[in-house]
Amino acid sequence: MTLAAKPTAPATQAGAVAPLPKRRRRPFGRYRLAPFLFTVAAAALFALFFLWPGVLGLSYSFTDYRGWGDAEFVGFDNYVALMQDPGFYSALGRTLVYTIFSVPIGYALSLAMAVAINALWSRGKVAARIIFFLPWLISPIVTGVIWRWMFGESFGFVNFVIESLGGDGLPWSSNANLSLLVVILASSWGGAAFNMLLFVAALNNVPQSYYEAAELDGANGWQRFWNITLPSIAPTSVLVILLSTLGHMKEFAMIQALNEGGPGTQNRLIVQYIYETGFKQSEIGYATAASMVLLVILMAIAIIQLAVSRRSGSAW
Repeated sequence: MTLAAKPTAPATQAGAVAPLPKRRRRPFGRYRLAPFLFTVAAAALFALFFLWPGVLGLSYSFTDYRGWGDAEFVGFDNYVALMQDPGFYSALGRTLVYTIFSVPIGYALSLAMAVAINALWSRGKVAARIIFFLPWLISPIVTGVIWRWMFGESFGFVNFVIESLGGDGLPWSSNANLSLLVVILASSWGGAAFNMLLFVAALNNVPQSYYEAAELDGANGWQRFWNITLPSIAPTSVLVILLSTLGHMKEFAMIQALNEGGPGTQNRLIVQYIYETGFKQSEIGYATAASMVLLVILMAIAIIQLAVSRRSGSAW
């Protein structure tokens, strides 16, 4: 007697593909609603405070708007006059000189502070971080006032020390180059704290095994720093240089409080030029044209630095 076979599911036809199970769609709940709302809010704020003012400024740059009355369309007259203005080139050139010297000094200062704090043998790291970070908590205007008091010609602390040691006080305010030097030192001191935090985070991510292996191979401290530390923090270095360059090109509050672009207008930076043209001389259209040129320059600097960092990153 044979047992009857149990019924089985019908076999699929040869060559037929079993249908894939349908994926259940997750409901549009709070886990998707919250990111959507935050994204919409960020986009609205960006459009309100960045995009719309940019479009408005671009439109003003083609007019003779003076802050009141109707704005008459003048085409590219503002840009043509700007290219023929020696004051614009003077302010732009002084800004480039200021940036070229300030960025390397600020980079070296912030990196040195980060290395000192991150060293294994260093003590008092918490107190050092607080002290080094204090300049970042001070307003740029207050920074300018502090350094103006320190380097005043007749009342400055630095000249007081020099004269106490038997020397002659230096013309920190009346000499254009010395005045610019004070601005460079003040900006490097004020901006080093934030860059220091970026470097500290990057240094903490470098594997200690690299240093141990190099030390076993006989590498000294400078060789380890040059061949291990700098290549490892290269992306952070590019970020610091980029942010510092853009920030120094837009410097206004600190130098306005320190020397107001003096002596005279010899140290007037590009943003001060735009401010004085737009608000003191009431040439809003002309000032916005200068702002658009500055925007193009900053975008070009950012694109060039990002391109260099990508090529360097592929090489590393």
